[in-house]
Amino acid sequence: MDFVRQNRPVTLALIGGKGHYEAVVKPAMNAERSLWIATANLKELMVEDERARPGRRRTTSRQGEFRSMLSVLAEQVARGLEVRILHASPPSRPFREDLRRLPGLRRPPRGAFELRLCPRVHFKAVIVDGAMLYLGSANWTGAGLGAKGEGRRNFELGLTSRDDPLLDEVQAYFDRIWRGAECSACKLRGLCPKPLDK
Repeated sequence: MDFVRQNRPVTLALIGGKGHYEAVVKPAMNAERSLWIATANLKELMVEDERARPGRRRTTSRQGEFRSMLSVLAEQVARGLEVRILHASPPSRPFREDLRRLPGLRRPPRGAFELRLCPRVHFKAVIVDGAMLYLGSANWTGAGLGAKGEGRRNFELGLTSRDDPLLDEVQAYFDRIWRGAECSACKLRGLCPKPLDK
C-alpha cells in the first residue's frame, strides 16, 4: 500500500478548529447513503440537536440542546444509511455505553452499522455518501472535530474535497483495510484482538 500519485490539480478546502464541525460533522449528520469514518481514537461525540425547525417542536435529550452523534446515526441507519467506522483503539467508555442504549445500531433494521478495530489505523478520513471527503489530523472526537468549546478544542487541520479520483483512491484504501487485505502480512497480527481477515 505504498504509493505516490502523479501531481494533478485538485479542488480542496482547508479547514481548522471549529471549521471541522461545519465541514465534517454536519455533512456526516446529513448523510443519506453511506458514512465511512477512519480514526485512531473513537469517542462519544455530542452534536447540536438540529431537529428543531421553524414550526416544529424541538425534541432533545436530557442534556438540553445536544445529543450523541450515535443517536443521529441510529436514526440514519433506520432509514438505510450504511455506516463503517474503522478505528485503532477501543472506543471510549461513554461511546460504548451510548452504543449499548441504541439497539438499532447493534441490530440495524435496514442499512448497516459496523465497527472494525485495526491497531495500525492512524489515518483520519470521513467519506460522506461517496461524494465528500475529509482528510486531516482530527480523530472522531469532540475535541478533534470542533464540537468542544473554545479553549477545549485540539489544534487540527484538514482538507475537504469532492474530487472523484481522490474519493476513489481513499475509498479503495479504506476498503482494503476494512476487508483485512493487509492482515496476513501484518507484524502486529499476534497482538490484534480480532484480525479483520477472519
